[in-house]
Amino acid sequence: MTLHNLGYPRIGDKRELKFALETYWKGEQSEAELAAVAKEIRRRNWQTQLDAGVNLLPANDFAYYDQFLNMSTLLGVIPKRFRQEHYDLEVAFCMARGRAPSDDAAACCAGHAGHEHSEPVSKTTSKADYAGAMKKWFDTNYHYIVPELEDDTAFALTDTRLFDEVAEAVEMAGLAKNVKPVLVGPVTYLYLAENKGTAIPKLSRLPELLAVYGEILQRLADQGIEWVQIDEPILVLELADEWQQAFQQTYDVLSQSSRQPSSQAPLKLLLATYFETLGDNLSLACDLPVAGLHYDGLRGAKQLNDVVAQYPADKVLSIGLVDGRNIWKADVTGAIAHLQDAKAKFGDNLWVAPSCSLLHVPVNLEVEEKLNPELKNYLAFAKQKLAEIKLLADALNGQVDEKALAANAQAIADKQQSKLIHDADVQARIAKLDQVALDRAAPYAERTAVQKPKFDLPLFPTTTIGSFPQTQAIRQTRLKFKKGEMSEAQYIDAMQAEIRDVCERQERIGIDVFVHGEPERNDMVEYFGEQLDGFAFTQFGWVQSYGSRCVKPPIIFGDVSRPKPMTVFWSQYAQSQTDKTMKGMLTGAVTVLQWSFVRNDQTREATCNQIALALRDEVLDLETAGIHMIQIDEAALREGLPLKKSDWAEYLRWAVNSFRMTTSGVQNDTQIHTHMCYSEFNDIIEAVAKMDADVITIETSKSQMKLLDAFVDFQYPNEIGPGVYDIHSPNIPTVEQMVDLIQKAAENIPAERLWVNPDCGLKTRGWQETEPALTNMVEAAKVLRKQFAEQVKSA
Repeated sequence: MTLHNLGYPRIGDKRELKFALETYWKGEQSEAELAAVAKEIRRRNWQTQLDAGVNLLPANDFAYYDQFLNMSTLLGVIPKRFRQEHYDLEVAFCMARGRAPSDDAAACCAGHAGHEHSEPVSKTTSKADYAGAMKKWFDTNYHYIVPELEDDTAFALTDTRLFDEVAEAVEMAGLAKNVKPVLVGPVTYLYLAENKGTAIPKLSRLPELLAVYGEILQRLADQGIEWVQIDEPILVLELADEWQQAFQQTYDVLSQSSRQPSSQAPLKLLLATYFETLGDNLSLACDLPVAGLHYDGLRGAKQLNDVVAQYPADKVLSIGLVDGRNIWKADVTGAIAHLQDAKAKFGDNLWVAPSCSLLHVPVNLEVEEKLNPELKNYLAFAKQKLAEIKLLADALNGQVDEKALAANAQAIADKQQSKLIHDADVQARIAKLDQVALDRAAPYAERTAVQKPKFDLPLFPTTTIGSFPQTQAIRQTRLKFKKGEMSEAQYIDAMQAEIRDVCERQERIGIDVFVHGEPERNDMVEYFGEQLDGFAFTQFGWVQSYGSRCVKPPIIFGDVSRPKPMTVFWSQYAQSQTDKTMKGMLTGAVTVLQWSFVRNDQTREATCNQIALALRDEVLDLETAGIHMIQIDEAALREGLPLKKSDWAEYLRWAVNSFRMTTSGVQNDTQIHTHMCYSEFNDIIEAVAKMDADVITIETSKSQMKLLDAFVDFQYPNEIGPGVYDIHSPNIPTVEQMVDLIQKAAENIPAERLWVNPDCGLKTRGWQETEPALTNMVEAAKVLRKQFAEQVKSA
């Protein structure tokens, strides 16, 4: 039985790639030195997999920034603004990060950011030099650079690093037949690409694209390669007929391209899907003229038996029952039982693998020295997952390692009964969930009638989203406290000094509703996870988000509860420093869930409800402490949407209910805010309205208020703060620019329901940009008030 892998983490055991990239981007390291680090990471990754018994090594799973970007440069899909006579690595970096207008073709500056998770931006990019758009890879927290198809885009084999890395892998493996290059499939590539300034239908480009794929396959065959993995994850989506037909057309062509001269064995294609069931695409996938199919047997569990029954026995069926998306040990005994029918039908044509690429999990559990030993026994990172796949393959081959299998089974059984995992008090509270009212005491129209006089805010009230610049001094103070180099009293004094400072700055600037700046918070999820029971944090559990951006997600391992208030002390102190209204700031339950590794022994809804109840306690304590304006950020609400639209309604039901559960206990005169950034709201606008927040703040400046259209078309009834400037740019917006944006908003939304605020938190910016930008924002609000007053007077 063949044991193979779909991909391995590329950041390095100690994030060597991250540090090498950032050193290179600063000009402190040569491209040759960067390449040497990359080559060593690849060598170690392949050696780790060989040592684990992997029969087919994945090649081309390495990327400096993103594997989808690699596919774009391989295919010659390079935007006009970055094309040059000869391709080099800097072109890819400019596509990913943008280029400052004063720079030459080899100088790029950072141009991407997530919700308070960004690379530093060194210069302002012009419209002509902006970076490619970045989106989440399906429902993961990995990001890919979206290909841009322009009028003159011509597919051509451009970036040949693929073939060099395949040669490296062949040298490591000893034989070319033991190497399996990994390519993004042509249909998925076109589906996820975007037309930029062109009306050319994407599918009309398919023949030209397939010609280049044919060249790639021929070159791989010339290198002696036997198997090529073609990733087509869009097969798990609900596809229109034209895209289903494109699959048949594509693989009819590629099956011809993969046939070799009689002196060579045919090149074999392994079609890989993951993250969901095939749904209505099952028959299509089973009938395509490829040599094998990889299927995610975990996230596609409910269709696994159908795949086994329908897929032809004379082809290879690869099944992934070791989770490539989460960090829990696999139930190997259970997996063996699941695969018995498949083994009987397919024999040696049954392959085993992880469910998807291991890119989405940390590298090695062995280096974690501070985790609870019991919890550690329930976990598996990438290296350990390879051992699980080996154990599974050996057992199916009749070479059972009884000791290892027994240890795995014992860990699974222990976890099911663990007092570390299960909390009777939390379970009892969840059992009474139906007694928690999800509705506020009164509808918005009645609430706003008591809130308006209470807060006594002017038209177009100004506020910010929560965080202020996190200076090096703030980070050093937190680090010293964490290391025990500073007493708690000293730490509190330092943080309170920062809070006083931001209150004084906001007072000088003239902001209407204050925030305390969050100097005590390292990350908007981690901060809360560290104070909630049921969460754990690793030392080295890093995963790549994009480029050099790595995140260390919390582990939600058990029942969640709040032992004590988390933010009340800081918010109450901040309120004592001003007569202005001070907003309390929390991260919502869905966002905490989405940005964590989540326990796999109960539904995500159940875990989300536990987090929501803990946050509900915090909201009520804030209110009791005199904080009557509370913001609960749900940045990840939309990204939690299931891949199949038919599943959206159920997800949105419990996601919205978790927010309402968090907020419904407050009095009518307590104003609830929420914040969402960089979302396509058309898909979820009804759900957003059902959240029933008094005020929602959203990102709209980049789109020139276009993202506000969903709220206008829907006639969103509550108050809205459309962002008036992009906090991810060092640009300082002018008063006129911000006035223009709010005027656009006011054309469709009543002025009495509009707030003025930045797009997102200001954590990643410096004060030298933040203060003048906010000063201009406040001045813009004053201009708007004057204009409105004159309009009323003239009317």
